[in-house]
Amino acid sequence: MEPVKREWPQPGDLVVATVRRITHYGAYVSLDEYEKEGLLHISEISSTWIRNIRDFVREGQKVVLKVLRVDTEKGQVDLSLRRVSKRERREKLLYWKRDKKAESLLRSVSEKLKMPFEEIYEKAGVIIEKEFGLYEGLEKTAKEGATVLLELGIPKDMAAALAEIAKEKIKMPIVKIRGTLEMQCTKPNGAILIREALLSVQKIEKPQGVGVDVWVVAAPRYRIEVSAEDYKEAEKVLQRATETALENITKAGGRGAFEREK
Repeated sequence: MEPVKREWPQPGDLVVATVRRITHYGAYVSLDEYEKEGLLHISEISSTWIRNIRDFVREGQKVVLKVLRVDTEKGQVDLSLRRVSKRERREKLLYWKRDKKAESLLRSVSEKLKMPFEEIYEKAGVIIEKEFGLYEGLEKTAKEGATVLLELGIPKDMAAALAEIAKEKIKMPIVKIRGTLEMQCTKPNGAILIREALLSVQKIEKPQGVGVDVWVVAAPRYRIEVSAEDYKEAEKVLQRATETALENITKAGGRGAFEREK
């Protein structure tokens, strides 16, 4: 975030950069998080032989680089692409995108309340960042509401605005898990009893935002799917749902089994 951004990166840091100019000996890039320029030397682009630098990087491309050396007096930052693993690249881009989104949310609150961005960051952003991590805290606020922020001592108007904008802008990831119920009942009204056992699944107690769907695969097999924001919560609801269905069909004189899909 801008108010706490270091002026220079440190050796070993991963940085997001934009390729600005390519020469025969490497590429000049701008460091998106520092407003500095750095050099990606051709020897640090790839471990393999390079015929054409543009086969590896191109102007305008976003890249994740590792800082090798920093000379603040000369204003020089030496960088490496070949020393960044795929996992490091993926994680760095994820964190960078989250930081940018969190900053955008705070700026939206600044505009909504007609207050300076720096004031919003000082009175809310710093506190959220310290307690949860900034994006993680805003994500939690989107899920649970302004109470999360009020408990941290954030002013009521800011908490309300942050909760409203976070809920609007942050789409919570949805986890879906499923399995197959196999149920049989040989009584004359067996089909009705199976249907009632399946309907009982829809009536189980579940947290807000959790969905349970049941549909026919091909009798006597029925698919049950639970969608939720949290994997552990989804597992609990799926277990409760299947136990309810099996208990009801057993009480009705039928039998059943459940197979969890991987």
